[in-house]
Amino acid sequence: MNTPHNIYIHVPFCVAKCRYCAFFSRALRAPDWDTYTDRIIDEIGHFSGILGRISVPTVFFGGGTPSLMPPKKFATIMDAIYKHFDVAPYAEITIEANPGTLDNKKLGEFCAAGVNRMSVGAQSLDDEKLKFLGRIHNAYDARQLIDNGMRRGIRVSADFIYGLPGESVDDVIKICDEINRIGITHCSLYELTIEPNTPFGKMNLDMPTNDTMAEMYIAIQNNLKLPRYEVSNYAQDGFECRHNQNVWDGEPYIGIGNGAAGRIFLDATWYEELGGGKMFKPMSNDARAIERVITGMRTMRGVRTDPELKKILNIEFAKSHNDVLMFSGDRMRATDAGILVLDNLIEKLVK
Repeated sequence: MNTPHNIYIHVPFCVAKCRYCAFFSRALRAPDWDTYTDRIIDEIGHFSGILGRISVPTVFFGGGTPSLMPPKKFATIMDAIYKHFDVAPYAEITIEANPGTLDNKKLGEFCAAGVNRMSVGAQSLDDEKLKFLGRIHNAYDARQLIDNGMRRGIRVSADFIYGLPGESVDDVIKICDEINRIGITHCSLYELTIEPNTPFGKMNLDMPTNDTMAEMYIAIQNNLKLPRYEVSNYAQDGFECRHNQNVWDGEPYIGIGNGAAGRIFLDATWYEELGGGKMFKPMSNDARAIERVITGMRTMRGVRTDPELKKILNIEFAKSHNDVLMFSGDRMRATDAGILVLDNLIEKLVK
């Protein structure tokens, strides 16, 4: 019997592109949902033919804006997943949702179709900052969607962006205070990154310095009531995103839809896969081990140092730098000081 695989399904449509966005998405107010759904179901059947009736612990609909999807189309896709795979009894079923695209009635329809976790793209609770970022919603919309999800008893997360031009450490502390007041059990706080070929990338923005960004990052740790479990993710114990944890820990996952990526494990071989049938090719064990270091070291529990990993690790460096690295059982992780220099640390860790 083949290994369980998590499933990621990409929904590439948005009402409008945000000014910072470099993800694969299209601004399209009236997508052809029939054609999209048919293609996703075809891919589900394709991977069922390759992997057999595997177990599926998590399903994650990311985007783009999955909450634009008609709930009936979502239900049709979920029916296909249940038809072809053994979805775990308590599987985590996540949908990313943007305020302004999902009212309480539509959220109820998604929940009836299986959604038990919602990740809300709030980004800010300040109307002026939302306008600057190019978001279509306001702070009230974000709070309303978060509240609607919490009242329905599903697990609710919210994303926020910090480090905007002109922001200070006090602004980040204010974000943390607002999150604490809301009482959500999971959130993600991402540093604003200026990507080329985006509207922000073509502007000469006066960004906070690296030192200020580091101070902001530390301020989150000191003021947010939720503990950090990954570089940018925070949650009460037991409310972590299981899908992301599984992927970061090196478990296999299927990427379905244009813009999705997967890592398939079949007959003791890893395969790199891109959704839409764009790629399916074997990976070397070393390449996969390096990926596991990159993702696992971003987490507070670290990466498992199994034999495959030890082949590509600079063990001497790891054991001689206990200021930035520490070992616990069969795992290696970065210290608080190591997290602040994680990219450089990983470069030195890998042979």
